[in-house]
Amino acid sequence: MHIGGRFSVARFTKQSTPPHVSTDPYPSTQVQASGHHVVPHVFTTSVPDKRAICGWPKLASKYGGWLAKINNGRDDGDEIIPSPRSQQPRITMRHDQLVAAFLAYVVAVISAAVEPGIFQIAPQRLPRSFDDELRPRLSAKATISHQLSVAPRWSEYHSPHPGTIVQFCVQNQIPFLAQTGGHGWIDSWHLGQNGVLINMRALNKTTFNAQRTQARVQGGALISEVIAQAYANNAQIITGNCNCVGNMGAALGGGYGNLMGIYGFSVDNILSMDVVLANGSMVTVTPSQNKDLWWALRGAGPNFGIVTAAKMKAYPVPRAQNMAWTGGLYYTEDKIERVVQAIQDLDLRAPMNVFLYYATTGPPSFTPTVLVTPFYFGSEADGRAAFKSLLDVQPYKDSTAHIPYTEWNTAANIFCIKGGRKPSYGAGFSRMDPATWRQIWNAYVDFLKIPGTGSSTILTECYSLSYAQSIQKPTSSFANRDVRFNGAAIPYYQDASLDAEAEAFGSKVRDLWRSTDGFPGNRT
Repeated sequence: MHIGGRFSVARFTKQSTPPHVSTDPYPSTQVQASGHHVVPHVFTTSVPDKRAICGWPKLASKYGGWLAKINNGRDDGDEIIPSPRSQQPRITMRHDQLVAAFLAYVVAVISAAVEPGIFQIAPQRLPRSFDDELRPRLSAKATISHQLSVAPRWSEYHSPHPGTIVQFCVQNQIPFLAQTGGHGWIDSWHLGQNGVLINMRALNKTTFNAQRTQARVQGGALISEVIAQAYANNAQIITGNCNCVGNMGAALGGGYGNLMGIYGFSVDNILSMDVVLANGSMVTVTPSQNKDLWWALRGAGPNFGIVTAAKMKAYPVPRAQNMAWTGGLYYTEDKIERVVQAIQDLDLRAPMNVFLYYATTGPPSFTPTVLVTPFYFGSEADGRAAFKSLLDVQPYKDSTAHIPYTEWNTAANIFCIKGGRKPSYGAGFSRMDPATWRQIWNAYVDFLKIPGTGSSTILTECYSLSYAQSIQKPTSSFANRDVRFNGAAIPYYQDASLDAEAEAFGSKVRDLWRSTDGFPGNRT
């Protein structure tokens, strides 16, 4: 499952050395990349099958904890952040080096490969001094430090625990992970102490054509940055609903968003992509170029390469009209069944969506409550008319307002708090069952009795799907156009000793959703 800002993810099998992976630590392969001379520490792949875009090499144990961060497109040079064995450094490089040194050294950051490829490394031993050997290979403005807190993750639960820098990774067949917002939550993304995390954050620009009908969105841009640029240019782009999530990561997984009832999923709005493949090459992917990748990337993008930029559809909208009615409707728990039934029965038209939360009032009491957030792209009067059935249930608090495009996601900023433990359990379902939601409420209240769990939440999103479902499934690899509701149970706590209780709670909620989801099989 892909969610939020995880640009690429890696999953490792139980094999210590996957098939097709060379166990010789120093085979003899060297490459040239993009006209730049590449030192012998190169990492090449020969793929026996087009599905086998990336193989997962065994981890090296000799060189301990590193975290590589490549922030591309910065004008202030590169920042290299190594650390002692017990720490995890980050590396920052400019965009021009993603295509040169990075492409030659790294070869790609790709997840969930069906088959591994063949990995080879050049016949040269690792340098004795990391700083002294690496510095000459970087740009003139590169600096080396030993800081750790450069790229915090949204959740520390089963975080990737990455390791060594690119050069060490190349020579020791170490796997990689790419990251923008750091919101990936699957618990199989383990890099051990010897993996490399590539942070794309400085590739964050969004530019528009003169007509504002197309935008080039770089791969490290957050959703908030894309929205800000669109608003400044009197335009709209389909994005997700959480400001701090990586826009490209969310888009490649399908891309739900406030405006999808009007414009479709994010994958329906991609016109072309610049992609780094597992062989280190940069290719352009369009409906007529690299057709297999065009189908695969739109819905399963993190499995096939690093998208450094995408050209997307944009829609001119004058700033004065770029407004929506949204906010919070708060209900007491005795109205759960009526609220759930009202959402089930809603006729969600193109400008509409609605979320349902079980949340708390926060410290000090952490009192559980029922929260509904309606969304209507248009006037407040039209929005209230469209959601009359929910307003008729009589919320005890109404915080809705008519607000500009740049503020639509503000209420979700609570999900942007980094750190803590947030194991998350998702499910897709086709209908809302009031009795099921009563059981979920009871489970939620019981879990909140555990000290330190007061920030936990349960949420469900529901969008207008008429336009999205008018696009035939075979046009992309995205497979969930028929999923009307998407739910997530997110236990949130700090104490790792609560992991087992959190996992039991999250699994119970997911099982309850699945018991009445209306699908013949699980849609998670």
